[in-house]
Amino acid sequence: MSLATLALFSMVALATIATPGPTVLLAFSNGARLGVKRALPGMFGAVASDCVLVASVAVGLGALLAASEFWFSVVKWAGAAYLAWVGLRMLRSGGMDLSVDAGEPRSGSRRVFMKSFLVAVTNPKGYLFCSALLPQFIDSAMPQAPQYLALGAVFCAIDFAIMFVYALIGARAVSLLRRRALLWMDRTCGAILLALAGSLALYRRGN
Repeated sequence: MSLATLALFSMVALATIATPGPTVLLAFSNGARLGVKRALPGMFGAVASDCVLVASVAVGLGALLAASEFWFSVVKWAGAAYLAWVGLRMLRSGGMDLSVDAGEPRSGSRRVFMKSFLVAVTNPKGYLFCSALLPQFIDSAMPQAPQYLALGAVFCAIDFAIMFVYALIGARAVSLLRRRALLWMDRTCGAILLALAGSLALYRRGN
């Protein structure tokens, strides 16, 4: 795989990831409520889901979701339900931390990690997107595993960088906002996640 191919993939990935989606919104919200440092587990959870998506494409699971209405529906409804649950939790929040108990930092970090991981890994759009995108940058005349590893590393690095920026923006914004403004910011993110859950529930493979 040439550097030019990786550079082109990086630009496509950057344009895609920078568009606010569920994990980016969670990074922003976590940064605002928890601070950048305590939001890091959520970013790592999203990156772990990226690894699952890339690996699924490499072994053909993405193609299975594209071909099987049953398995596509299973993943879709699981993702929509979990995304809606997260959105509702944020709507009902008091503008404070819902995920981390200050007395249980390790347990809280695991919850932040798993929330972002599950939001991303149960989204069938991610599998279909990666299944359509990644093979276009793979040279079939060369060993595929190293190429998928390279693309996966670039994708994860860009995703982490984008989420870090959003978490930093959220953390900076909260220092300028009063508690009530923070409450409505959290509820706005929750409402957007609920809207995304509805969009996912109505999503069809041909869309």
